[in-house]
Amino acid sequence: MRLLTRARPLALMALMTLGFAAQAEKAHADEIIVAGGCFWCVESDFESVGGVRDAVSGYTGGHVANPTYKKVTRGGTGHYEAVRINFDASRVSQRKLYDLFFRSVDPTDAGGQFCDRGESYRTAIFVSNDGQKRDAEAAKAAAAKALGRTIVTPILPAKKFYDAEDYHQAYYKGTNRVLTRFGPIKQKEAYKKYRDSCGRDQKVKALWGSAAPFAK
Repeated sequence: MRLLTRARPLALMALMTLGFAAQAEKAHADEIIVAGGCFWCVESDFESVGGVRDAVSGYTGGHVANPTYKKVTRGGTGHYEAVRINFDASRVSQRKLYDLFFRSVDPTDAGGQFCDRGESYRTAIFVSNDGQKRDAEAAKAAAAKALGRTIVTPILPAKKFYDAEDYHQAYYKGTNRVLTRFGPIKQKEAYKKYRDSCGRDQKVKALWGSAAPFAK
């Protein structure tokens, strides 16, 4: 009985320690939402950044509830292909992520991104508080200065974010076989072929030069 009595304070202390650790981790975690054309590419780019916990492909900015990929890409929903980026604020700053975002896209193109055209492929940053708005505006101004051109990427109030279908998540490293114009190949191979044929890296590098963080 005494052993049980002594064990209770120890167990309580252990639970409290775990609770404090979880709170500390949560305090350092944050998220931003950006739209940069094909969400496969944005997800792939940002999951390579140190301090980013994960990136989730989805849809936001529109007026249609529970959108699907087919509806969004067809147009008329107002939704963008977007990515929610969860990160550890003690390892990478919000401002840094916005700077990387601008240099991973063509923010001077109002009609889409690279080979993907239409409203769902436009660039945007969605902000939910004053801190995000301040950092996004500073990053936008820095991008305009660096390029010497007008940046058309809007900074918009955040709306509900809908996760995309499961098969879109981590598409860039998926091993399921899919039927493409290149034949039946694994998702990760299809992703590489798509990205190359769309000219994303080539065009970002031509625009940003050595400042392009993800262009291969």
